[in-house]
Amino acid sequence: MSAPVRNISAVPPRRGVCPGLSEPLSTGDGLLVRITPAGTIALDAFAALCAAAPAHGNGIIEVTARGSIQVRGLSTQSAPRFADAIAALGIAADSVPIVCNPLAGLDVAEIFDPSAFAAALRRALAEQSLDARLDPKVSVVVDSGAPLGLARIAADIRVRADVSDGETVLRLALGGDQANALELGVIAADDGVEAVSRLLLILAERGARARDVIATEGAACFGDALAFAPRITAKRSCDAPPSSEAIGLHPLRDGSFAGGIALAFGHAEAAALENLLDAAAAAGARGLRTAPNRSLLAIGVARERAAPFFAAAAQLGFVTCTDDPRRHVIACAGAPLCASAHIAARAIAPRIAAAAAPNLHAGLTVHISGCAKGCARPGAAALTVVGQPGGCDLVANGSARDAPFAAVPVHELAAAIATYLREHDPAAEGANHV
Repeated sequence: MSAPVRNISAVPPRRGVCPGLSEPLSTGDGLLVRITPAGTIALDAFAALCAAAPAHGNGIIEVTARGSIQVRGLSTQSAPRFADAIAALGIAADSVPIVCNPLAGLDVAEIFDPSAFAAALRRALAEQSLDARLDPKVSVVVDSGAPLGLARIAADIRVRADVSDGETVLRLALGGDQANALELGVIAADDGVEAVSRLLLILAERGARARDVIATEGAACFGDALAFAPRITAKRSCDAPPSSEAIGLHPLRDGSFAGGIALAFGHAEAAALENLLDAAAAAGARGLRTAPNRSLLAIGVARERAAPFFAAAAQLGFVTCTDDPRRHVIACAGAPLCASAHIAARAIAPRIAAAAAPNLHAGLTVHISGCAKGCARPGAAALTVVGQPGGCDLVANGSARDAPFAAVPVHELAAAIATYLREHDPAAEGANHV
């Protein structure tokens, strides 16, 4: 039986909608669906996904900032067939989004296996039937403490592994990323699944996000929910801050490697991804995983075959170097792909990256938003471009919702950005770091 697709005609476009397989989102190029991958996607399964994208949609596949996969251009007729095809592959998690380290269960440096924790948590949530009661945007981050971490990924509930007196412990926090989430304390690893289940129950009972509950009620209710679990006094780890950069070669427990590349501006044609799969197979990979910052990891690459894999990926237009200027320009789909956009953000992004390249450096981000919703980057950037009906607004060290300092026509945008970056030092002015 085909997956039911809800009637989207009465739903106004807004930031925050979750376009799942059974609830596609109406956009300028048809319907969009989002898939949360469940671990490694075998190469043949990813190839089937690539084949389904043009068969049922327009062939554009995206990887989001949080590592989800999006497929565009579906119709009300084709969306159920696409959902059936993906369901048959078994590659999508079907519960509350639980974001684990990109190399969960494989990374030589992780403190504990977040994928096993996530599986146990999903079973617990299914037993309590919590999924249907939670706000669709509620998410959980489970960070193993590995270098390729999730420090910059915000979530309602954060779980981060640490070591205290030789034992694995879990740090719990609410409503943010690692830097700004509200700390709840440290508990034993064995209490983790029960603790997170109880925290999610609080959110389910209120039908709200963690930050909203904190704003209206404070955090006492969350503390009460954890009364069963003794708190552990543990010093915060002094390890170097985790990186969210997947590009490059990462050692795995079995002696092979994960080869990380990124999708330029977060999207690729299905045909390019199919060719990437061929290059991954030739390098010995057995599958792909998604990663934050719009990245993919080829799992199981042999060291001696890594260079040809990266060369092939670069030839196909993927990002293979961390200093690639395209990594510093974040763009939403833009017009005409998005019905809300006033400018073709993604189409003009390559020109902006090329023009601004001499002045782009690590830690500097240019955000091109087709409208004031700022979907591609809700937070601040060193420079934000906001599409308007008559041109573009420029915002310094702010988000798409902040006041602009200038307005420029679209055809002058690349030059205006290059001039601004040349004349200003965003790092010295408090530029937001990626």
